[in-house]
Amino acid sequence: MAVVDHSVLAAGVDSLADGLHDARHRRLAYAALKRALDIATAITLLVLMLPVFALIGLAIVLDTRGPVFYRAARVGRHGEQFSVVKFRSMCAGADAGAHAAFVRSLMNEGSTCTVYKVPNDRRITRVGAVLRRTSLDELPQLWNVLCGQMSLVGPRPDVPYAAAEYAPWMRRRLEVKPGITGLWQVSGRSRLSLLDMYRLDLAYADDASLLLDLRILVRTVPAVLRADGAA
Repeated sequence: MAVVDHSVLAAGVDSLADGLHDARHRRLAYAALKRALDIATAITLLVLMLPVFALIGLAIVLDTRGPVFYRAARVGRHGEQFSVVKFRSMCAGADAGAHAAFVRSLMNEGSTCTVYKVPNDRRITRVGAVLRRTSLDELPQLWNVLCGQMSLVGPRPDVPYAAAEYAPWMRRRLEVKPGITGLWQVSGRSRLSLLDMYRLDLAYADDASLLLDLRILVRTVPAVLRADGAA
């Protein structure tokens, strides 16, 4: 009968406990640094871009009737829903049925999509088309970042009717806070399928770090300027 060396066993348990403690400490440190970066950047950009917000708001009001901002339900971390804020790019009161059907087709067929938006969508206004091409419609989400509902970097916040159709493997993307930009946005966007987007989200969730976040933020700037994959 083999003799168990309790000292070796205890040392192994202690080593495992130390490893788990270090991993937890790293996660907490990353979360704190990420939140500090989110708050500092969101406040700075919201203040500096107030004149831009005013000009965009004026353009929206002059183009079509309706509110300047658009609010809609999105699925955040751990499946909790929140109200995302964007500049309105569609006619007020536009029906979401076409988008819901489009998203379901993308999830089933795995075909490529243009920034997750319905192609040749007649609901989009003239100003809205420009806002979408330049990604300026996303700027108000800085408020969601400041409120802690979103982060600068993370998976794209999904619509509830898409989350309801998730396969089990897709739900892991909800383990991290959604972001304004992410791996998908700097990896070609419309050249990738919706399922590819979800796979990139899982890759981010597995490898998330402050260094990766900074790299994505740096890559976001030229991607936006090139309107890379934008609608």
